[in-house]
Amino acid sequence: MPISARNAAYVLTASLALLATACTGSSGSGANDDPDAETTLTFWHGWSAPAEVKAVEENVARFEKAHPNIKVKVVGNINDDKLNQALRAGGSNGPDVVSSFTTSNVGKFCASGAFLDLKPFIEKSKLDLDAMIPKPMLDYTRFEGKRCALPLLGDAYGLYYNKDAFEAAGIKAPPKTWSEFAEVAKKLTKPKGDSYEQLGFMPTYHGYETVVSHYMSQWDHSYFDADGKSSIAEDPGFAEMFTYQKKLIDDLGGFTRLEKYRNTFGDEWGAEHPFHTGQVAMQLDGEWRLGMAQDAGLDFEIGTAPLPVADDEVSEYGKGFLSGTIIGIAPQSEKQNAAWELVKYMTTDTEAVVAFANAIHNVPSTFDALKSPDLKTDPAFKTFLDIAQHPESTTAPASVDGATYLLTLEDFGYQYESGKVKDLKAGLRKTAEQIDRDIEQAK
Repeated sequence: MPISARNAAYVLTASLALLATACTGSSGSGANDDPDAETTLTFWHGWSAPAEVKAVEENVARFEKAHPNIKVKVVGNINDDKLNQALRAGGSNGPDVVSSFTTSNVGKFCASGAFLDLKPFIEKSKLDLDAMIPKPMLDYTRFEGKRCALPLLGDAYGLYYNKDAFEAAGIKAPPKTWSEFAEVAKKLTKPKGDSYEQLGFMPTYHGYETVVSHYMSQWDHSYFDADGKSSIAEDPGFAEMFTYQKKLIDDLGGFTRLEKYRNTFGDEWGAEHPFHTGQVAMQLDGEWRLGMAQDAGLDFEIGTAPLPVADDEVSEYGKGFLSGTIIGIAPQSEKQNAAWELVKYMTTDTEAVVAFANAIHNVPSTFDALKSPDLKTDPAFKTFLDIAQHPESTTAPASVDGATYLLTLEDFGYQYESGKVKDLKAGLRKTAEQIDRDIEQAK
């Protein structure tokens, strides 16, 4: 995923509201084109940075060399708005192969038929996806048993820390539990008047990447029960996380003071990111931050580690939150068998996955690629490769209403952390009821 699109991808749901009613792609293979015939595919993707665009084109060139009968017209910088419009409109000018950074919309894509059901193609190719791809990545590319996408590289979230600040504070190692993390964050915090000279960690939900779903990955939890109803009010993990995060805010100076300091931060995607400048000593972030921090020319050494886990879950330390780019086939395509060859190549060919991961510094999305000797890595980046393969790593489950349930929970988080909502249990019950209503309406 390109760095400019990560936050936008997380919150982009309103623009897809019409998708569920407007798209009715077939769930069967319905493909009768000859994949060995001379043909040209159109592939839409969202990458826009020159280096990323070049990496996509190089990968496509490798595919064309392996499949000399198939040419691929590559169209970049396609966001979900444009993708939505094209999939609704159909026609010969639309794409054959499509990709998206918005994993949280897979439920919509699969339920509506906006992305073609890949099951017939996977069975025809005799792919054992469970043996090939980490489970969380398989989870965020299917919905209610329907697989309409495959993962095209991934993102893993962990902890970045300023090694120089740790040494100055006498901290020997990154914290493994949230209790340890709170103590480290307080030890690294240097107040200055009503602000800070240095903050150990920015815990608010408006902070960069400190969203509810990323926190929740470090507690055992379940967003929905067996009947598909929201379980956030019943699952103790959610109350524990919200209670912990609110106390951390209070311990580090309070919501008002932290928000005032947060408003001094530079752009999340630029050189003035607060971790780069030393304004915060620890940062929750994805694997891409490593390259960005190095490009910024920092004057301190960077450390990486998994995020802490709940105190009673220390045996699961090493896990994290996973997301990534998804790729599928447009149901209106008249070249679905040829399109599948491109999708299969980009997502399951080890050389292709490794080359693409090396080029754009994302996490490979197959076990073979994660273990490949050709994968460019170092100890700092290996942290994220290990998180991607950890058996307890998770992702947010797909829903028919896309990311709406996550945004509803996030909105509650804003109210609770700021003190506008006092009763946590009552607030979670009310939020669960809203989530259930939204999902029922989406159905």
